[in-house]
Amino acid sequence: MTRTVTEPVDGGETATIDSDVAIVGGGLAGSLAAAVLARAGHRVALIDKRAVYPDEFRVEKIGGHQLAMLRKLGFLDALDKVACRYDQVLNIREGKVVDVSVGQAYGFPYADLVAMARSQMPHSSGLIVDEVTAISCSDDVQHLELASGRQVTARLVVLATGMAGALAYKLGIRRRVLAERHSVSFGFTIVRQDGRPFDFEALTCYGERTADGIDYLSLFPVRAGMRANLFMFRDPTDPVMRELRREPEATILRLLPGLRSYLGDFRVTDRVQNWVMDLTVVEGHLRPGIVLIGDAFQTNCPAAGTGVARLLVDVDRLCTEYVPQWLMTAGMGLEKISQFYADRDKIAADQQSLKMARFRQALTSRNDIGWDVRRRVHFLRRSLTHRVDQMHPGWLGRVRGALRA
Repeated sequence: MTRTVTEPVDGGETATIDSDVAIVGGGLAGSLAAAVLARAGHRVALIDKRAVYPDEFRVEKIGGHQLAMLRKLGFLDALDKVACRYDQVLNIREGKVVDVSVGQAYGFPYADLVAMARSQMPHSSGLIVDEVTAISCSDDVQHLELASGRQVTARLVVLATGMAGALAYKLGIRRRVLAERHSVSFGFTIVRQDGRPFDFEALTCYGERTADGIDYLSLFPVRAGMRANLFMFRDPTDPVMRELRREPEATILRLLPGLRSYLGDFRVTDRVQNWVMDLTVVEGHLRPGIVLIGDAFQTNCPAAGTGVARLLVDVDRLCTEYVPQWLMTAGMGLEKISQFYADRDKIAADQQSLKMARFRQALTSRNDIGWDVRRRVHFLRRSLTHRVDQMHPGWLGRVRGALRA
């Protein structure tokens, strides 16, 4: 029998679920794409093996132009209800203030962000809790086999599976490594020992020595306390990685001694999570009836902060521009699919992400004279700009406004 995706599917019977778009992977990329398409009236099947996304260490803060993208896509009000907003970040290095960043931003657990995105789907039955075992693609209709024995048919398949590449590999899509073990990230939550709040809304502490390989430690509010994200360019097998997991408080203060006066006595309240990231990009991905978005297409450096921006560009361009056009006419061949990969905004976002990944690594770790000078100038320029803005409040905003005009 054939059902539409807007009807509840009984897991006890074999069924064919008919949809316009089948999205494989219900993390942030897949859930946002499903919500955008479903709200536009398309029949969407969002397939993930988990009904509730687990508490994983992924994206935990959003700010700047990413919020403009979320507003455009219609998610900002929902984000405001589940995340902790902050408007000012104190930036320090070697115990001294570099500058203060002012602007709306949010902190949250990744699982809450995914749940928010899924909640924006008009039909909860669009989520299929199952696992895709095989995909058969063509110029017309795509067929997906599920572990339960059910099947899904769709005009278009969107792979939003992150770095899990088994399905893509079966389709002949390969992942090329650009930089193996490019960066290491740590995530944990801290509170003051005396139970009082910290003396800052949010704080970023930059690394003090190139030998430590620390880009920065970012502290920002979440409902459970003050969340800490530490980004490093260092060998993941280095003993300091084990020290950060076993004795995070002492190790953080040893690596970043300038933090002590800002944090006081503090403790870590949860398990220290870490993530090793390779920079990769897929090859052989131009296939009829299927597109890859987010990390399924290209990974990013967490320290660069470009992952969410890339993801949002993918969702925006694919789901608001191309999919509505593609579904208006028959077929889903290469001439359609290639339009998305050739999109100028997508290409620019992908290229900027790789550029920033290499820049953050060099600015953090390179110790030759050229990069040493560049590093000093980078922080000196920020510090001087901050001091002038303190003496003449608002001048920086006026200058930026004049330049934009």
